Amino acid sequence: MLELATEHQGRARVALSAALASGPSHAYLFRGPRGSGKRAAARAFAAEILASAAEDPADTRRRAQLDPSPHPDFVWLAPRGAKHLVEEVREQVIRAAAYRPFEGGRRVFVIEAAEALRDESQNALLKTLEEPPSYVHLILLSSEPEVLLETIASRCQPVDFTPLSAEVLEAELASDDAPPAEIAAAARLAAGDLERARLLLSGPGRALRDAAQELVGATSGAPWQRLLKTATAAGEEVEAATREALEEEAKAGLKRTARDIADESKRAGRRRRTDILDLGLELCAAWLRDLAVVASGAEDVAFNRDRLDRLHSRAAGLDPAAARRGAEAAQETRRSLDLNVSEELALEALFFRLSRLLG
Repeated sequence: MLELATEHQGRARVALSAALASGPSHAYLFRGPRGSGKRAAARAFAAEILASAAEDPADTRRRAQLDPSPHPDFVWLAPRGAKHLVEEVREQVIRAAAYRPFEGGRRVFVIEAAEALRDESQNALLKTLEEPPSYVHLILLSSEPEVLLETIASRCQPVDFTPLSAEVLEAELASDDAPPAEIAAAARLAAGDLERARLLLSGPGRALRDAAQELVGATSGAPWQRLLKTATAAGEEVEAATREALEEEAKAGLKRTARDIADESKRAGRRRRTDILDLGLELCAAWLRDLAVVASGAEDVAFNRDRLDRLHSRAAGLDPAAARRGAEAAQETRRSLDLNVSEELALEALFFRLSRLLG
């Protein structure tokens, strides 16, 4: 199972196989971009750790691979909102790690999106990392490991995951109900992220691509509004889903106040809105990049392979250098949003700048 889960991550496969052969360490940090297979690898690695000290290894592997897993010695913690709640980390990881295994000889704790751990949670987790019980193994997954405290990262063995190639993504997406040209485009626009590629093949993903291209190609009006509305709708959807999940957990007995639920839900919605807006601007830059390569007669390297007709129509008579400057402007706008500038003003400024560049 581990070999299958790390099929496209040779370095990670070698590192994890060696760890199993010599005896796994107490803590690992799986670091790499979103969609690169960290979750699947962590589940397979955890299954092997549990199986290595089980009376029935095959059954242990089977239960550990289920999502969610019913194995009593396997804990998987993912943030419901924008951040991990401190009490969840304390109850489900720190305090739970003190209990001996319910079956077999090992316990495994996986913390997904470890970059979402608040400093308070990381500091609380530090003692468990420094003095773990011999039967405890922790696996932290992070797409932004630089956000973690150095005291946390330095106590974990790093396992690196690289972005998946476009060819690998195409193979993974082959079973999706989408035309081959659209799959090829999504694979290239996703920048090695399988989850993003699947988003781009969905209804909301297609709408986001349309909104990005409208912002680049419109000559009047306020086309940036469509991009903002698309991002806002995505944020509202996640906010509602997060609120529902947190309310269900509160009914089940987890300590959550109405204010906690509202705050976490809003943070999750804002995070999703920001992510979608950032992706929209990245798609703008990719469209402008494709206009430049098509205008230069190099359509074979275009990312938006399913929309070549539109690219040819828009690139006719276009100065490739102007399109490249437009792509740089879109990337600059992405970076400016990190500084908490007004999103609408930033997008409006980008539209007028592109209008001047592209005529």
